[in-house]
Amino acid sequence: MKSQVFRPLFVILGIVALILLVRMVYVPKDFGVGPRGYMYGWHRESNEEEWKKIKVKYQGKEYCKDCHTDKYMKNMASPHKLIQCENCHGPAVDHPEDPPKLAIDKGREECLRCHFPLPYPSSGRAKLKGVNPDKHNPGMECSTCHNPHNPMEGLR
Repeated sequence: MKSQVFRPLFVILGIVALILLVRMVYVPKDFGVGPRGYMYGWHRESNEEEWKKIKVKYQGKEYCKDCHTDKYMKNMASPHKLIQCENCHGPAVDHPEDPPKLAIDKGREECLRCHFPLPYPSSGRAKLKGVNPDKHNPGMECSTCHNPHNPMEGLR
């Protein structure tokens, strides 16, 4: 073969060799290794303890249920039953110790994240009841009329 074929081939082989060499030096030996040999994923057995020390920010509904049973039961009986409490109340990472009460964003934008009408039929949000924020009580917080834990119950 002519040199115009060999030169690019050697360059490509050199680049591949360089990448493999850098990978061998840079990637930890236990990266991707599991009990059955090599497994795909971002896992290193040597840093499992590091991950155990990280605080989980979002606790889920079950965390709230014991102390806030009344609100939890109202929520579970409403269309909002699929929404986690922390979507509106923020992460409960240090609750109840610090802060003693979670901050609640009562702005219209919080509700409009889900209830702004979307005309896309393929979107799951198209099934949600949307409101036109320019016509539906503009300038008022939604919680003035609606109980967020059960929005259709006793409209104020």
